Amino acid sequence: MRNESAYHRSHARIPRRTSGLFGVVLCVTILVPLLFAQETELIGARAGSPPAKSDDGNQFKTDEYRIGTGDLLEITVLEAPELNRSLRVSARGEVSMPPLGTVKVAGLVPQELEAVIRELLRRSIMNDPHIAVFVREMESHPVSVTGAVKKPGVFHTSGPKGLLELLSMAEGLSEDAGNTVVVMRGANFPAETASIPERAGTASAASAGAATVEVDLKDLLNSHDAGYNILVYPGDVVKVNRAGIVYVLGDVKKPGGFLLRNNETVSVLQALALAEGLVPTSAKSQARILRTDETGQRTEIPLDLAKIMQGKIGDAQLQPKDIVFVPKSGGKSAVFRSAEIILGSVPGALLYRTW
Repeated sequence: MRNESAYHRSHARIPRRTSGLFGVVLCVTILVPLLFAQETELIGARAGSPPAKSDDGNQFKTDEYRIGTGDLLEITVLEAPELNRSLRVSARGEVSMPPLGTVKVAGLVPQELEAVIRELLRRSIMNDPHIAVFVREMESHPVSVTGAVKKPGVFHTSGPKGLLELLSMAEGLSEDAGNTVVVMRGANFPAETASIPERAGTASAASAGAATVEVDLKDLLNSHDAGYNILVYPGDVVKVNRAGIVYVLGDVKKPGGFLLRNNETVSVLQALALAEGLVPTSAKSQARILRTDETGQRTEIPLDLAKIMQGKIGDAQLQPKDIVFVPKSGGKSAVFRSAEIILGSVPGALLYRTW
């Protein structure tokens, strides 16, 4: 009986040991690849994929951002964690990365810099390195807001902002704002791009030129469609177009400046219609057009409104910033005042939109 019991006990241990060894092998076979895949996915996410999100919840692909001076980069080498670095881009657009030395990075997107580092490591110490570059802090490419805004200037943002937010940072539109705003993508990017090793096989897109996106201000301000509030990225330039203005001053019913859509031109009679016409005391034959060219030189053009209205002479076309002055009739009041006096009244003139 003792021998038989010992036999059963000795044979009963074999399955337990076998099952335990099988469990270890199973864990190594399944869990290790999963952990490796998770680590690779985490590094890929740090490099900008999937897209990070901005403060307003919109997606922002960091791999579209071009690196510049002052940016903080996080560089990860999967096969050699001791080479991982957090590096600030110098004023010369370079980073120091031992054992590679100084690397020119300004003007590259993260994917291009990954190719640069990968090629440099492949030439020196590694066969097939896997590199991830993530822009931790974006300091190099401010957003410029120019044109018809109350406070044009340069604004530093840590990521993409909505167009409305950028216009608010510039304290809103000025009175002479037109009906369109243009966003020039990457217009603030440095002209130089980083030199990529010959065998890296990548090319910078900086030479392709900046793309432009035009948005209608009426749609942006009045529409409930959030699609008009496009994202503005670091390095972009926002330009609010100014409207063309013609002034009708003097003896008219509604003197002031009239903003024109798309800088369109109008005729003298159309401008008078915008000013709601002449008054009985208007000196029709004594009117003038004051025109200032690009050099600042002023020209006075005689204007006989009586003959134009009678069809005896053709209607004159006005240019943006032209001033039509109609004096009063009768004695000295009909004498044309000097251009300096008329121009002095322009800043205080009311502005009216034609749409």
